[in-house]
Amino acid sequence: MSVIHAVAAAASTPSLELLRVKSELVDPTGVLHSWSPESHFCRWNGVECSEDQTQVIALNLSDSGLSGSISAELWNLTSLETLDLSSNFLNGSIPVEIGKLQSLTALLLHSNYLSGEIPQEISRLKKLQVLRIGNNMLTGVITPRIGELTELRVLGLGYCQLNGSIPKELGNLKQMESLFLEENQLQGPIPEEIRGCKNLQTFDLTNNSFSGPIPSMLASSINLTRLRLAHNQLTGTIPPEFGQLTNLQFLDLSFNNLTGELSEAQFSRFKKLQHFLLSNNQLTGIMPSWLGTLEELGELDLSSNNLHGDIPKSLGNCSNLLKLSLHGNILTGSIPEELGNLTSLNVLNLQRNNISGTIPKTIENCRKLFELRVSENSLTGSIPDEIGKLTELQVILDLSHNSFSGEIPTSLGNLIKLERLNLSCNHLQGKIPSSLAKLTSLHRLNLSNNDLRGRIPETFSGFPVSSFQGNSPEGLCGRPMEVCLRSGGKKGMSNAAVVGIIAVIVFSSTVICLVMVYIMVRMWCHWREVAISSTVDGGGGAGREQRREMRGRKGGDDQFWKLSQLVQ
Repeated sequence: MSVIHAVAAAASTPSLELLRVKSELVDPTGVLHSWSPESHFCRWNGVECSEDQTQVIALNLSDSGLSGSISAELWNLTSLETLDLSSNFLNGSIPVEIGKLQSLTALLLHSNYLSGEIPQEISRLKKLQVLRIGNNMLTGVITPRIGELTELRVLGLGYCQLNGSIPKELGNLKQMESLFLEENQLQGPIPEEIRGCKNLQTFDLTNNSFSGPIPSMLASSINLTRLRLAHNQLTGTIPPEFGQLTNLQFLDLSFNNLTGELSEAQFSRFKKLQHFLLSNNQLTGIMPSWLGTLEELGELDLSSNNLHGDIPKSLGNCSNLLKLSLHGNILTGSIPEELGNLTSLNVLNLQRNNISGTIPKTIENCRKLFELRVSENSLTGSIPDEIGKLTELQVILDLSHNSFSGEIPTSLGNLIKLERLNLSCNHLQGKIPSSLAKLTSLHRLNLSNNDLRGRIPETFSGFPVSSFQGNSPEGLCGRPMEVCLRSGGKKGMSNAAVVGIIAVIVFSSTVICLVMVYIMVRMWCHWREVAISSTVDGGGGAGREQRREMRGRKGGDDQFWKLSQLVQ
């Protein structure tokens, strides 16, 4: 039966409206197959009805693969309390008729391809508690009239193309618990009026262009568990009032222009904190030892600041730590053995500091590491064999630009999951262990600028020459470098020696050719003179006169060559 006939045969108004909605949608997976007048609309997929089964109160078609535009008939279902069309491929704009759905408590249109501006008529949905229309292509400003939705608890406008500033009217949303405005083009200061959202638990402004200081009044939202202000242009210090936010679990202020020090009064009370991200700012002062009291930490990233001092031994108390990034600071001292207590650690990044000493052998306890970076420091000693026990290492092992000495441990051949290995710019000696041939997952290798020698394992023949250059005078041989000599396994002559020999051969050949040409020319000249002399002998008086002249030129009979003499 065609859709037109189905519409004509529909017995009730909700059924009629829904079938018209279906007629404007593309349904490749058949989720609307049950939408037929042959059955009651309350039995249709995604439809929820009132108790008396006369009205549609909920429509849930999320993640159904639907495309097309939303039919205007949908807005006639005025009994709808929940409308969820999220995670589809719907296009078009949000029509002004949406204001008809005044019974709505939840409107979820996020993760589609909707465009245009947010209609002001959305302010008529006074019962709305959840409004999620982000992850679309919405443009324009955030209408201040959203501040009239006083029952709103969740507002999701992230991942759009909204511009302008945050309306101060959002401070009227006293019931607001979650506010998502991330990944837009919003700018200006964070309004002080946001302090009115005292029940706020999640506040996300990531990746916009907000400027100015962080309002201290944010601390009045004492229920905050997630505060994300990263990738903006915020300045000033972190407000000391933040010490009141004892329920924080996720704090991300990275990639701003924040200054000042990390005071114990501000942060040591964050006993529930799991994610502490302050990277890429201009923070100064000593790396605080009180970090070790935040025992719930799963992620600590203080990289790319101006922090100095030693790595706190107390970090060994953070047994839940999965990621520790302190790179790009001015840290000194050694790597504390206590980091070996971090048995859940996945990522350890200490590169670009002034750390000295050796890598502690307790590193072997960090068996879950899949990324280890300690490059661009002043580490010395040998590379510990214990690193070969970190068999989960996969992303990278980077020990470059230090002063490691000794041989490359054969135990590194156990890191069969490793994709990138960088041991360049050290003082490593000896041969490349044959055990490294087992690293078949490697797609980047750098052993350059050491004192290595001997044959390169055949497994590494596909890497560029730059991976092996700058080693000892005896150097490395084998592909991709020069071929090794069979006797003793030493490499052949260097490129410079080969070029020199070729030059000598070419020069010598040229000289010999020139000498031969000179001799041949001289012989030809003499032969011509003798030929002329022979002609003169057989030519009478004129010949005698010519012979006298030639004798005079040659200086006597003893210098006159005869053809018979030349032949002899």
